[in-house]
Amino acid sequence: MHGWPEDRFYKCGDFFSCERLPPISTAEDMKNPRLVVIAGPLEGTTLTLSNEELTIGRDTTNHLCLSDPQVSRRHCIIFRAAEGYRLKDCDSSNGTMVNDVPVRERILDHSDRIKIGDSRFIFLAQAADPAPPTLDSHLDDRSVVTGSTVTLRPEEGLYLKPEKVTAALPAFSRVARNLNTLLQISTAVNQCRHLPDLQQRLLELIFEAIPAQRGVLMLARELFNQPEPFVCYDRKTGSRQPFQVSRTVVERVRNEQVAILGNDLIESAPFRQAVSLTVQQICSLLAVPLTLDGQLLGVIYLDSAEAQTCFDQDHLQLLTAIAGIAAVAFDNVRRIEWLEEETRRLRAEINLNHDMIGESAPMQAIYQIISKVAPSDSTVLLRGESGTGKEMAARAIHQLSARADKPFIAINCAGLSDTLLESDLFGHEKGAFTGAVAQKKGKFEVADGGTVFLDEMGELPLPLQAKLLRVLQQREFERVGGTRQIKVDIRLIAATNRDLETAIKDGGFRADLYYRLNVVSLTLPPLRERRDDIPLLSHYFAAKYSQRCKRAIKGLTPEARTLLVNYDWPGNVRELENAIERAVVLGSTDFIQAEDLPDVLLETATPTSLPAAKYHAASREAKKQVVLQALEESDGNFTQAARLLGIHPNNLHRVVRNLDLKAQLKK
Repeated sequence: MHGWPEDRFYKCGDFFSCERLPPISTAEDMKNPRLVVIAGPLEGTTLTLSNEELTIGRDTTNHLCLSDPQVSRRHCIIFRAAEGYRLKDCDSSNGTMVNDVPVRERILDHSDRIKIGDSRFIFLAQAADPAPPTLDSHLDDRSVVTGSTVTLRPEEGLYLKPEKVTAALPAFSRVARNLNTLLQISTAVNQCRHLPDLQQRLLELIFEAIPAQRGVLMLARELFNQPEPFVCYDRKTGSRQPFQVSRTVVERVRNEQVAILGNDLIESAPFRQAVSLTVQQICSLLAVPLTLDGQLLGVIYLDSAEAQTCFDQDHLQLLTAIAGIAAVAFDNVRRIEWLEEETRRLRAEINLNHDMIGESAPMQAIYQIISKVAPSDSTVLLRGESGTGKEMAARAIHQLSARADKPFIAINCAGLSDTLLESDLFGHEKGAFTGAVAQKKGKFEVADGGTVFLDEMGELPLPLQAKLLRVLQQREFERVGGTRQIKVDIRLIAATNRDLETAIKDGGFRADLYYRLNVVSLTLPPLRERRDDIPLLSHYFAAKYSQRCKRAIKGLTPEARTLLVNYDWPGNVRELENAIERAVVLGSTDFIQAEDLPDVLLETATPTSLPAAKYHAASREAKKQVVLQALEESDGNFTQAARLLGIHPNNLHRVVRNLDLKAQLKK
């Protein structure tokens, strides 16, 4: 019998958890990588990828030639890199889409969908699974409902209701009681999705079935990611503190993977050398291994120092059966927790599960900060101009956090009156005010376990700021008209386009609340500071609204793309999205033309920014002359000039500003 090295295990009394076992595989070998054409001129073609790069484009010199006007002469390349196969867009006119998102360069994952013009591809990095045998399946129209047919609703199922099993079986049958116990335990443990819940619930059920005084559930440290791989319980004291466990017994269970029953241990020869049993006057014990497919997951250990408590073979059989059921549940929970952690890691790395589009340096910096702050529960303050995507950033933080499967509740602090906003945030009791005909839960209460996003935080009234401060400090509040404190577990993300420091000086915002909110501050860059992302965003919005409006939009003309890139976008991404939607709705060709875009883009564009756009230059010059003539006839009176032109004075001021006519008017 070999001992367990102390430097590799956690100690519980004189127990050490099990040795390292092989980890779950986290990667698949890349086998038979290939590109399958599922739509387009070459539909049905399969291309096997090698270590040589694969060029795709309209020109016949490419390895894959696509006869499609939407495809650039040299559109993109796919090549082998150290981390796998990488796709790179070669500054194509209409962009390359991967999983419906425009990209410049990225690593391809198994089953990624690639769109180039009218062609669709699927990238397969792994060998195909063998196809299942084909069965000639059909629906049989022959009737099987006869007078002897029995129907059963789920709520009537006997074995889904353990208490019904007890009532249906003879009271004297110990086997019947054990079967009922196993059914209860199987039902309970398979509902647990987190390791601490499973450990605690299993130990509680064992103590209901077996008259043990103390018990400990020990798990292999290297298989289960937790600081304390054991749960203890003392029935007599109710204590859950660790206690001394026989190393002799546990080592034998671990090494031989056998279940052990021991009675009269003080007089028993096999256990006389177990000092811990002698010192604690242990009279009876049970110890069984948790094994699955020959792999040891842990040990269940029960003992009693009471002389009247004597375990028998029936207890041993029952605990062995419980261990068999529990081993599967523990393995499932282990794999679920590993998958959840792996999903969070992959989301943080590749940023796939949010709607933020952009590959520019400022956005890459934003993605890095989001990936670092998301796993924590720290409060985040998002700053930036209106339309920069603060809510999308908040959703990205939520989706990459451990709260991703819990609610995300967004609240606009400027959208409601003070009374309605307070009721919306904290809820109200019946009769709290006129119209409160029933109790209502607030957004904080509904978001318990999840994330609350407070947009336009700078508009929150001062009385509500004090209440919010208490929520941040204590995570508790009272409903409007209520007296009971309600505790919630929420993460708070706030957003504002105001200068809160100036608002504090002016008395419009509480300094203590500001310091509570400003734990992690993140400023979203305006669109004019990341112009490289404008083509990507434009293609994304064009694809989105062409599908929604049922119009086949193939891309943007070079003139339209130049206009979009050179415009300053005071309304940021929101304004760009509206401009593309307008162009899709009003356009009449397969490509978005410059004239499909809002007038403000044409008015602010310089002639040099419009290649081969004589029409637009002439239109701009004609508009200048018309405006100048109207102002001259009205002696510079904007109201009279606007009346002559048939437009609103505000629009006239905008046109003068966009056409840069102020200098000419001063003359």
